[in-house]
Amino acid sequence: TKKVLFIDRDGTIIREPEDFQIDSFEKLEFLPNSISSLSKIARELNYELVMVSNQDGLGTDSFAEDTFWPVHNFIINTLKNEGVNFAEIFIDPSFEHENKPTRKPGTAMLSKYIYGKYDLENSFVIGDRKTDIKLAENLGSKSIFIGEEENTLATFVTQDWNEIYQYLKSVPRIGKVKRETLET
Repeated sequence: TKKVLFIDRDGTIIREPEDFQIDSFEKLEFLPNSISSLSKIARELNYELVMVSNQDGLGTDSFAEDTFWPVHNFIINTLKNEGVNFAEIFIDPSFEHENKPTRKPGTAMLSKYIYGKYDLENSFVIGDRKTDIKLAENLGSKSIFIGEEENTLATFVTQDWNEIYQYLKSVPRIGKVKRETLET
């Protein structure tokens, strides 16, 4: 069974702008070490990478899709060029007040992982909001909170992607050894 890293985008891989909308290249700034650490995670550690992002009102007049997709695609291509490939990217455009089951911390978009052959118990949600930690709880996974120490429910709290890589690298791995021998 495969382990998964469910990774938020804004505030996790890239810096979240004050207006919460990455709708221009001027607002795009990757968090320090996010690209290099994700690249090492993708190359060295055995996790499937899945992006899960709430994008409030995407497709509305206040957040047009034609300003969102060019920047989003640049982020994805930049990461892909460093060996970071997301198996899936889930973006929920609903607003918080709509309370849709597809919006984090809801799991409606992630049923493939809930009902498939995935090791959610040893998987992680990585994000910068309480909804990310709650999503981990809802999935039965562990969580990595990017931010201040306020969120004590998270499995691991840091502001440094290098620490996330080191932490994930140090998570105990379980191997099975099967010996077939004719020796007595």
